[in-house]
Amino acid sequence: MGGLRIKRVSPGLTWRAFDGAETVGEVRARLMPNSRWIIGFEQCRDDAYQPLIDAVAAGVGGEDLYLNVGERYTENQARFTELGFVVNRREGFYRMPTDPAITGLVKAEPPAGVVFVSAIDADEEDLRLLDQALREDVPGSEGWIWDPADFREQTFDSSDFDPATYVVAVDSDSARYIGLTRVWVGRGLPRLGLVAVLPAYRRRGLATAMLGRVFGVLYGRGKAEVTFEIDDTNEASLALLTGAGARRVNGIVEFVKPAQG
Repeated sequence: MGGLRIKRVSPGLTWRAFDGAETVGEVRARLMPNSRWIIGFEQCRDDAYQPLIDAVAAGVGGEDLYLNVGERYTENQARFTELGFVVNRREGFYRMPTDPAITGLVKAEPPAGVVFVSAIDADEEDLRLLDQALREDVPGSEGWIWDPADFREQTFDSSDFDPATYVVAVDSDSARYIGLTRVWVGRGLPRLGLVAVLPAYRRRGLATAMLGRVFGVLYGRGKAEVTFEIDDTNEASLALLTGAGARRVNGIVEFVKPAQG
C-alpha cells in the first residue's frame, strides 16, 4: 500500500491510484442536490480502495460518503463493510406492464377540485418547488434543493422529457401544485421517475388517476413496460405499483461511510 501514489485528475472530482506508471484504481465523487456525496469506483485493485477513500474524504472536506452496490454482488458488499461502510437503505428495480387489462389503471378524469396539466404548461418555479417538497418523502432524497438552472437542464432540456408523460396535478381552487407523475422516455424502456402527492391530498385516487393517464399514452404508443426504482421501505407506493402488476427484477444496497468525528 505504501508504494501507491494517489493523484486527483480531470474530469471533476476524480482520484486515481498509481503503482508506478500503472493505474490500479479510480474513484469519482459527485455532490447531489441534497448535499450528499456519492462515490463510485472503477476497476480498483484491493489495496487501492482504502487510500482512495482517504483521498476523496479529505478532498470533500470529511463529509459522509455514499455508494451503491448491486444486491447480487455480495463480495463487494463485504468489502465495503470491512472498509467501514454501513448499510443505509435498500432499493429495488422493477418492471411494470402498461396494458390496462393487466394493471387495472385506466384513463380517468381527476378527482373533483383537481385538474391535470402537462409539465410543459406548468409554471417552472412552482413545479421545481413541488418536486423538492415531494422528494422529502422519498428515501434518499430528503433535503433536495434544486438549482433552478439544473432543474431546467434535467427536466425540460433532457432528451428523455416528454410532455405527454409528465403530468402535474393542480388544486383548481388555490392553483397549488399538489402532485405529479413523470415517465422519462428514452432509447430503452420508459422509466417511471416519480409518482407522488403532497400529504394533505393523498387517499383521493390522485396517484392512480395520474398513472392511468400516463400509462395510457405509453400503451397507445406500443410501450409494453416501464421500469422504476423504489426504496424497500416505501410501502404505500410499493402496494400501489405491485398491485398493478409490477415485479422486482434486481436491486441495490446503498452504503454510507460516516465522516470521522
